[in-house]
Amino acid sequence: MHTVAVLALDRVIPFDLSTPLEVFGRTRLPDGRPGYRIRVCAEHPETDTGAFTLRAPWGLEGLRGADTIIVPGTTAPTAPLAPAVRRALRAAAGEGTRIASICSGTFVLAAAGLLGGLRATTHWNAAGLLAAAHPDIEVDPDVLYVDNGQFLTSAGAAAGLDLCLHLIRRDYGSAVAADAARLSVMPLEREGGQAQFIVHDHPPAPHGSVLEPLLGWLEDNLEADLTLADIAAHAGVSTRTLIRRFREQTGTTPLQWLHRARVRRAQHLLETTRQSVERIGAQVGFGSPTAFRDRFKRVTGVSPHAYRRAFG
Repeated sequence: MHTVAVLALDRVIPFDLSTPLEVFGRTRLPDGRPGYRIRVCAEHPETDTGAFTLRAPWGLEGLRGADTIIVPGTTAPTAPLAPAVRRALRAAAGEGTRIASICSGTFVLAAAGLLGGLRATTHWNAAGLLAAAHPDIEVDPDVLYVDNGQFLTSAGAAAGLDLCLHLIRRDYGSAVAADAARLSVMPLEREGGQAQFIVHDHPPAPHGSVLEPLLGWLEDNLEADLTLADIAAHAGVSTRTLIRRFREQTGTTPLQWLHRARVRRAQHLLETTRQSVERIGAQVGFGSPTAFRDRFKRVTGVSPHAYRRAFG
């Protein structure tokens, strides 16, 4: 039987902790046998979750011999990693154990030195923090999970369910995974990624900056067919100066900012109106329905129709 060890660190997020316990604990093979044996492990006899105190039946020795280790997120992702936990995770990795994280648990894998040079994800709200703290990791904030083979990472909350179902499919095939998904009242695969749940807002330019009135003008003219030259002319600067100022004050280019602003307006219209996708695309400044669909999916990870089904 496949053994899954779930590591409960101090300030563990209860939702993240319970997800693998429920999903793996309910998994049954075609003959009715359980698919997994589960161990809840912790560094100390009692673990503070913030909401309650957890008494784990296993210490760190429970990680040894496990086929898979799951590291749930914590509410203190940047807290120093205890040396004993780091040694235990690295020892398990050295033995070939599969190690996966949920939400901010990615910070634990990163602190243990397991993700260097790899692509990884975490909750979109913490992706910037992870990238800044670990520049050797390729952080992808738009996906629900990343599978590197031995090391896997997932985004926040419900993405832990997606990760667990993916692991079941790897271990026992799609039929067993589909049955586990039905028990969890989850689709075996969700369309898109966590990008569709992010409010794609732009960091405002500093108050009083030279770009502040220009950004307001762009927001008021999203439906117009604007070129880089048009924007520069309105701002009264050269295109080169415009690009430089946008990079300095918004972290992106004028046209990228404009495309995201259009998609953000389209998201609002898809949620709040019954206008057709084609009409919305034209209303926010895309020259053709195809261009609108392509840009919308590139930004959010899903098509306009799928977004409306989820959030309309």
